[in-house]
Order: sequence, then C-alpha cells, then structure tokens
Amino acid sequence: MSRAGLIGGLAALVVLLFVGSLAAGKVWVPLGAWWLHDDPRFLIVTELRLPRAILATAIGAALGLTGAVLQGYLRNPLADPAVVGISSSAALGAVAAIVLFAADAPLVIFGCAMLAACGSMLLLAGLAWRAQSAVAFILAGTVLASLGGALTAFLISVAPNPWATAEIIDWIMGALTDRSFAEVVLALPFILVGCGLLLLTGRALDALTLGEDAARSMGERLDRTQLLIVLGSGLAVGASVAVTGVVGFVGLIVPHLLRPLAGARPSALLVPSALGGAVLVLLADSLVRLAPGAGEIRLGVAMALIGTPFFFWLLLRMRRSAWI
Repeated sequence: MSRAGLIGGLAALVVLLFVGSLAAGKVWVPLGAWWLHDDPRFLIVTELRLPRAILATAIGAALGLTGAVLQGYLRNPLADPAVVGISSSAALGAVAAIVLFAADAPLVIFGCAMLAACGSMLLLAGLAWRAQSAVAFILAGTVLASLGGALTAFLISVAPNPWATAEIIDWIMGALTDRSFAEVVLALPFILVGCGLLLLTGRALDALTLGEDAARSMGERLDRTQLLIVLGSGLAVGASVAVTGVVGFVGLIVPHLLRPLAGARPSALLVPSALGGAVLVLLADSLVRLAPGAGEIRLGVAMALIGTPFFFWLLLRMRRSAWI
C-alpha cells in the first residue's frame, strides 16, 4: 500500500468513526435528530458527544504521534509517551490540585497539570541536554516517571477524605466522560502546537536509523531534535493527560500496527500514527459507552485491557525472533 493510500484510508476511517461516535451511546441518536433544535437529543450531540469526539480525535493523534517519534528517536520498539515521564508528571499536577486545593474546576486541574508537565520538560531537558544521546534521554525520563508515580501515590495516601481519594482514582483511570467545550478550548491549542513540533523531527529520525554519529555527520543537530521532542511531547501529552487522565498503550500499539504498512522509515510513520491513534481512541471511546450497565468502563481501563495482551504478544514475537 502506498503512503498516500494509507493516509487517505486512515483519514476516511477517522471521519467515519467521528460521525459514529456522535450517534453511539446508551441513547442512540439518528442523523436526522442532529439538526432539530427542539429535539432533546440535539443537546446530547452538541453538548456532550461533539466535544468528547473532538478530544478523542486530538488526544489519540497526540499519543499515536508521540509514540512513533519516541520509538524512532530511541530506536526502541517498546517506547511510548510514558517513557519520558510527562504523563506521570501531568497526573501528579492534577492530583495535587485535587488534594491540596480541593479543586474540581477544569481550569484549575488543567493549569496544575500543565505546570507539572512543563516543569518535567525543563528537568528532562536539563538532565539529558549535555549528553545529547538517546540513552541519557530515556534514563532521565525513567527517573521522572518513577518520581511522578511515587509522589502521586504519596498524595493519594495523605488525601484528606475518602471522597478526594475516590475522585483521584477515578481521574487517574482516564476517561472522556462529561468533558465539555471548556476542556476542548484548554487542551486543543497545546496539542496542536506539540504535534506540529513533533512532525518537524522526521528527517532527523530517518538519519538516526544509521546511528547518532552518522546522523551528526549528515548535518543533523541532535540537540535541536531532542529539544523538539521534549517540547512537543510535553505539550501534546501533558495537555492530553490534563483533560482525560492517564490513557496508556496508544503510543505503543499504533506504530507497531502501522509500521508494516507504512515502511521502515520513521518519518513515513508519523502522520499514519497520528491518524491511527485517533482511530483507536475514537473506537475505544465509542465501545466503552456501549458497554452494558448504567455506567461506563473508563477509557484508560479499556485501553489497558486492549494493550496488555498486545504487549505480551509483542514480547513473545521479539523473543522468538531472537531465538531464530
């Protein structure tokens, strides 16, 4: 399949699933009711499902693209957005807002999450800047991820009441439930800027397939590439986590599924991974709404249920390849 055909097919699938997500749910809304202002189902589509579908598309694209960039930069097929510590740092900021400030306003939670994500970006850049190598980058990210997870667990343990603990756990599981255009306005600009920065790394990622020394000899500035990845992943992933909580495995699964179709060049995988991430999150979010019962399965839980078997399959395949 040609790259243009792959991108066109994925884009069409995004549009199809976006439209389907507006109709799917506990209450099915037919197309004819979308334009009737006096129909109560009109508000279900415009006030509840439309912002949710926009966020699912943007967040899926951000996570899929970040996963493809990190796998190309680190030359590690198991890398995903969580490896740089941005997800855990943004989650820490949101949890701190809930525990320390008793905040339930989207603006406060988003602001604290983005401040934590920006702080982790600065730390990541500072820890890995001089080395300018993928190994230093992944070690610094691992340190930040571990620290963010430990501090989040500490805040949960000192939560002032069981309601705060329940709200934190509910938020950490990740969901798009009850998200509104307020969250769209907050997150979308950061996600778009972050994805734009990540798309600028394609040429350097192709050069890095030959090794860091070869990439430098080809004129690539790896310090600039690293800065673009830090800023891009921080803005895109930080904003995503700030409005939905932690949604894992998208950045791990999507590049692996599309790599056989897109080809070996990392740059050829970037746009398909963004579209593939949007497809996966839109599909998963529609399915969790259709689950039986009064409530919804959390999106983060659903992605973990999908991603964990895939992760084990990937490890087994790599192990068999090593034996061969």
